Amino acid sequence: MDSPTLSWLRVDGDRLRDEAGAVVRLTGFGLGGWLNMENFITGYPGNEQNIRRVMFEAMGEEAYRAFFDEFLEGFFTDADAALLAGIGLNSVRIPVNYRHFEDDAAPFALKEEGFAHLDRVITTLARHGLYSVIDLHALPGRQNEHWHSDNATHIAEFWAQRHFQDRVVHLWEALADRYRNRPEVAGYNPINEPSDRTGRVLPAFYDRLEKAIRAIDPRHILFLDGNRYSSDFSVFEGSDPLPNTVYTAHDYALPGIAGDATDYPGTVRGEYFDRSVVERAFLRRTTFMRETGTPIWIGEFGPVHPREQEWRYRLLRDQLDIYRDHGASWALWTYKDIGLQGIAYASPDSGYLRHVKPILDTKARLGVDAWAGRDDNVRDILDPIEALFDREFPEYQPWPWGRRQHIALLVRHILLAEPLAERYGELFRGVPPEQARELAASFRFENCVLRDGLVETLRAHLAAEHAGEQATEQPDR
Repeated sequence: MDSPTLSWLRVDGDRLRDEAGAVVRLTGFGLGGWLNMENFITGYPGNEQNIRRVMFEAMGEEAYRAFFDEFLEGFFTDADAALLAGIGLNSVRIPVNYRHFEDDAAPFALKEEGFAHLDRVITTLARHGLYSVIDLHALPGRQNEHWHSDNATHIAEFWAQRHFQDRVVHLWEALADRYRNRPEVAGYNPINEPSDRTGRVLPAFYDRLEKAIRAIDPRHILFLDGNRYSSDFSVFEGSDPLPNTVYTAHDYALPGIAGDATDYPGTVRGEYFDRSVVERAFLRRTTFMRETGTPIWIGEFGPVHPREQEWRYRLLRDQLDIYRDHGASWALWTYKDIGLQGIAYASPDSGYLRHVKPILDTKARLGVDAWAGRDDNVRDILDPIEALFDREFPEYQPWPWGRRQHIALLVRHILLAEPLAERYGELFRGVPPEQARELAASFRFENCVLRDGLVETLRAHLAAEHAGEQATEQPDR
């Protein structure tokens, strides 16, 4: 097929425009779980680096490489891009882990294979008329406390170590140089969900990074996440917005991600949620953008779907309508997984899901995954610890989310995840290369199931939005 020519995008006041001056709203998905793996997306416990270690030790180099070569090639192909374009979307946010581009044992020595994988998907997306946003999702030193920055601990060391910061500047200089003449790349999202507890390092680092990128590539848009997991923009108050820059919020609504939510509109953890409450949260998270007259891009949002429930689509429709009403661009999280949130997911009968089912069952029972996991079966562990903290350290409210979530992170998502990761690795011991390729091929589009309710929700919303735009363009009669 002929590749459509995508126009350069730029910031113009509070809108994005193409070269012809037309307003463009980015609407799309995040490609989570591909160049940055996440535990709930592909089924392993803990963080990516550790799971790769246990798999390598169990499988040996040949089978390990067979698995990941197939995984990285098959997770996103022309068929995936065609689905997204057919729904009416126009963009994909591509999360990447720095480890594809650089090894900790050889800092500043960049690896071509990481760029080659990224090139392939950017080109595939462009062939279907889809823009890319490159998102550095996991940084050396870890920019936040959780698994999605490939953090095996609960400490974000990036903010205190100049060495890690220098490596990120170096990597973004290389990315800017490689894509400086590629208009199909809408822009660069340099740090996913930063968590700078001082609030002082992040704005200074953004200033440094902006200068380094602009010295090489003055044209691409920068998409800058706020502090505290892209929820807090107070660190930028009193400063002028950077040129050609979008400040991006993440806008997860509690009913959509809480494991104990049962309805919407409805009450979750003592708070009532309806569209007005969801909109107030959006307005609070985007105050900085609206006050500075800069564009709004919701870089992540969306409900999970542990079961097909109409109220979850009702929540999604409300969020999409809110974004339309406020002219906000958006990227829904996440495109493909093993059945919790993706619009496409590996079939429950696939070889991979049958192979790892014992781990999935244990993860669910123990609440090992932070994302949409439940702690019902480990309250006998958590209750005494929480009671002790309430008694001995009632004033202790650790960054970023307080005492209760801090305890859950340490106990459920690290302490219990570590031995379970070893057990996951053992499932792959003795797996030969051909079987390894077959297991990884479970994530190919032709082996996946589509979440029809999500497909139709998005298609209907975008079709109605497009029809409305056409109507407003008609001359008065």
